[in-house]
Amino acid sequence: MTTGLDLLPYQYVVIWIDIIVMLLAVGIQAVALIHCLTQRGPAFQALGTLPKGAWAGILAVLLVLSFLIRGYLLIPMVGIAAGLIYMLDVRPGLKDISDGKGFW
Repeated sequence: MTTGLDLLPYQYVVIWIDIIVMLLAVGIQAVALIHCLTQRGPAFQALGTLPKGAWAGILAVLLVLSFLIRGYLLIPMVGIAAGLIYMLDVRPGLKDISDGKGFW
């Protein structure tokens, strides 16, 4: 009779890696989604990137899928990539537009 806790040592490492990746994905996506939702829509058009609704949809769908699909690291990794693209590319452009500094 097994109790469900009869794991091999490497399985504990896999479980911890899954937990860390999921927490990282959820954190990055949540911060990016909150920032996206608090920005004005025309700023995205002035930046020349995807519209606000598209960014919000991408980030929200990946955030929900990261919660629902566990044990399959592809979705959280794609979510991390989308969140980082938003935070490292779109967010600085939005900040420049809102500060009035332009793109230079």
